[in-house]
Amino acid sequence: MALPTHASTLERVWHYTYLVICGLIFLFLIAPILIVIPLSFNAEPYFTFTEKMLKLDPTGYSARWYDLLLTFGMNAPDGPRDGSWWADAWSNAAWIGAAKNSIIIGFFSTLLATVLGTIAALGLSRPEMPYRRAIMAILISPMIVPIIITATGLFFFYSATGLANSYAGIIMAHATLGIPFVIITVTATLVGFDHSLTRAAANLGANPTTTFFKITMPLILPGVISGALFAFVTSFDEVVVVLFVAAHDQQTIPRQMWNGIREQISPAILSVATILVIISILLLTTVELLRRRSERLRGISAS
Repeated sequence: MALPTHASTLERVWHYTYLVICGLIFLFLIAPILIVIPLSFNAEPYFTFTEKMLKLDPTGYSARWYDLLLTFGMNAPDGPRDGSWWADAWSNAAWIGAAKNSIIIGFFSTLLATVLGTIAALGLSRPEMPYRRAIMAILISPMIVPIIITATGLFFFYSATGLANSYAGIIMAHATLGIPFVIITVTATLVGFDHSLTRAAANLGANPTTTFFKITMPLILPGVISGALFAFVTSFDEVVVVLFVAAHDQQTIPRQMWNGIREQISPAILSVATILVIISILLLTTVELLRRRSERLRGISAS
């Protein structure tokens, strides 16, 4: 917010002090990201800045660790990069396999979390629903309870039901973690929902299904998509539950990073972290655009 022209000296001092404090907090939050990104281009196999990097010597920087993401685990990584080479990378490269697993698990867990979370939010938004607060607290508990407790409970439950070491179990576990984000975002969208629109549709002869898909869904769609994006990011970045319920060959990107830190320290992990940061920035930008669109649809913002 701009400082008004009639502000006093004290108000101006506090305004600029406030901006400096906010800037320092922002720098504190993004400092780890600012360090990880340049380190991922280190030409040497170190997790620290080399002398050449500090001097901005081009020979101190390299994309070798990004290339390693394609070649690690391949049968013939040094061969000519033709169609057979890419087929080898697609089938055998460890990081590509982990990325495929993360995307597949994230997609289906997001789909399940979005459907169930949206249904729950629609029910919780009804004023006549009994025990709304208690049910809401239970549904968002995976967000509040420490993840290690949730993972332990899922491990024992899945071991007894046969879902352990299966992709279905991982998808359901990640959906459990993503549902609270969908419920919260969709519920926030429904707070400003004009229910007179649904009543008008009913008066005009529309059945509940038609009313939902023609009236309700288009208006709450930005909140649904925002919740789905949060659920996908939660699944894509999750490692603790995977360590408990997945088999040893069911690698995701976070689990592959965990194994890399535990077994061999390689700056390739920093390359993956940089890619994940870029993906997170793109998703958060999408969420912000959807939030602004939702405000325009609800008449909150004039722009």
